[in-house]
Amino acid sequence: MDIQQFRYADDNLGYLITSGNEAIAIDGGAIDEMLTWLETHSLTLTHVINTHSHTDHTVGNQALIDATAARALDSAQLLAQGHLFIGTDVLSVLATPGHTSDSICFACGNDLVCGDTLFNGTVGHCYSGDIGAFFDSIKHLMGHGAQTRIYGGHDYVDYAMKVARIIEPDNPHIDLYLRRYNPERVVFTLEWERRVNPYLRFNTPALIAAMQKEGFPHDTEYQRWTSVMQLG
Repeated sequence: MDIQQFRYADDNLGYLITSGNEAIAIDGGAIDEMLTWLETHSLTLTHVINTHSHTDHTVGNQALIDATAARALDSAQLLAQGHLFIGTDVLSVLATPGHTSDSICFACGNDLVCGDTLFNGTVGHCYSGDIGAFFDSIKHLMGHGAQTRIYGGHDYVDYAMKVARIIEPDNPHIDLYLRRYNPERVVFTLEWERRVNPYLRFNTPALIAAMQKEGFPHDTEYQRWTSVMQLG
C-alpha cells in the first residue's frame, strides 16, 4: 500500500491511497492533480471518502465521482463497514469524533490519515462542542506505535510551532522538527509529534508547569487535556 499527498487551496492536504491497480481518494480537493496521477499510473479509483463533512474537504467529491465512476461513502457508512479493501490491502476506519461529530481517521499500514483531528504539530478546533469525545479520540490515536506516520488535513506546521514555542519555550525539539519539515510532503511520526505537539504533551512536567503558572486545573489527565487546549 502506498500513500500520495496532494496540496490544494491554501493549506489543505488530500490523499490517494493505492494498492495494486486500485486507489481510494481521501479529501480529494486536488481534483486535476489526482486525476492526472490516476491516469499516469493506470489506477482505478474505487472510492471517494472524507475525514469529515466540512466543505473544504468534500469539495472535490462530485468531480472525482463523475470522472471515474468511483463510489462515495459517508462517515456513517464507513464506520458501519469498519474497513475498505483496496487491492490486496485493507484501509481501516477509526471513529474520532471531536473536531466534528462525524470525524474519522484512516489507518493504512503504518500510516494514519487524520483529517482535522490531529495535525502535524497541533489539533483541530472542537467544533462539535464535545471536548470529552475529542480527548478520547486523541488518546486513541496516541496509542498507535511511535513510528506511525501522521498525515493531517492541513499544513499548519509553521503556525503550530510558533504556538508550541510560546507554550513550551525551552523545548529543544521544536527547532529539529522544523528542520525536518518538508512542505512538499508534510508528515511526521507519532514519536516526533509526542516531542513537540503540546496537545499530545499534556502529561509532561513542562506542560503541567505551564498549567500551574496560568492557574489551570491539572490534577487529572482530562483536566490537563482541557487546560492545554486553553493554553493554545
